[in-house]
Amino acid sequence: MSEDFYRIRRLPPYVFAEVNAMKAAARAAGEDIIDLGMGNPDGAPASHVIEKLAEVARDPAAHGYSASKGIKGLRKAQAGYYQRRFGVDLDPENEVVVTLGSKEGLANLAQAITAPGDVVLAPNPSYPIHTFGFIIAGAAIRSIPAAPGPDFFRRLEHAVAYTVPKPKVLVIGYPSNPTAYVADLDFYTKVVEFAKEHGLWVLSDLAYAEIYFGDTPTPSILQVPGAKDVAIEFTSMSKTYSMAGWRIGFAVGNRQLIGALTRVKSYLDYGAFTPIQAAAVAAINGPQDIVEQNRQLYKRRRDVLVESFGRAGWDIPSPEASMFAWAPIPPALAHLGALEFSKQLLTHAQVAVAPGVGFGEEGEGYVRIALVENEHRIRQAARNIKRYLQSMGINTPGSTKAG
Repeated sequence: MSEDFYRIRRLPPYVFAEVNAMKAAARAAGEDIIDLGMGNPDGAPASHVIEKLAEVARDPAAHGYSASKGIKGLRKAQAGYYQRRFGVDLDPENEVVVTLGSKEGLANLAQAITAPGDVVLAPNPSYPIHTFGFIIAGAAIRSIPAAPGPDFFRRLEHAVAYTVPKPKVLVIGYPSNPTAYVADLDFYTKVVEFAKEHGLWVLSDLAYAEIYFGDTPTPSILQVPGAKDVAIEFTSMSKTYSMAGWRIGFAVGNRQLIGALTRVKSYLDYGAFTPIQAAAVAAINGPQDIVEQNRQLYKRRRDVLVESFGRAGWDIPSPEASMFAWAPIPPALAHLGALEFSKQLLTHAQVAVAPGVGFGEEGEGYVRIALVENEHRIRQAARNIKRYLQSMGINTPGSTKAG
């Protein structure tokens, strides 16, 4: 029997699998691996959120099927968040749907709105679901720049003018994963104008909305007047509230897109466990101390990473947002490529990072570093990397004296 399934054929080998397998083998052999590869928060939700989960779970009536689109209280809570944070009014019934994390929401929306042969515009490099969610659905991807600068719109114009069939969807995501690029409201205004002019749906991934390090909060595309005519936005509780494993996210915005996603989801799931949804309500509507605490936590780790890796001989641009640093491979080792460099860091420095090429071919020459270890471990990683760089014949700050 043939195992050459259509959708599986469209998926390339998972770039991260090789590094992950090496990481698992090293740990099995007793090595102390400092894992800066996966963006997996190392903290816990606020105590009142956990208590609400336990309280509702004790109710025997809470263990049946839940609501695929999310319980009403949670949809109302998300609408309240958008009003408080962005000044955006949302109808909880028709403009909000609860997803099993933003990743599931993006993938299921791709299934809902694209057909084989449709063309989707997506940034490169970007979070894999931005492209592969649509590839699995049968669409073709045309890459656009990840950085929200002038080249973005120049390439966007070119893509729309010269692509057959005409693109149907534009995917964007800021603060971006993996690059940590940020966008302002003027950028979103231009995107909405472009989408309306060319008949594009816009899918905005705002999973890192609350992890910004400057004085200006991250904006939402829905703050642009008329954005709901063309746009839907995905958010997640994973990083904001340290609830990654709980799998709670949201899609909000355009009623037609929300309706399509809601209908597809109704065939595929019964929603998250009701006690988890109730606890998510407590997180959004309750004290927000953890949001600021997490923001400051990632900022401190970012500062330690940039400073300690710089002293080790690896200059890393300081990200303005997100829980990631997008790090160019040290010039003397650029010839190795992202995957081989990542493997060497794991083998010789016991530090795991994500090879940039796993986020698209434009990620070659970079690695993504996740701020998911404490400051002591980040400094330890820097010391290990310094020894590795010296072993490769690279002079690091202070290495001559030390020698």
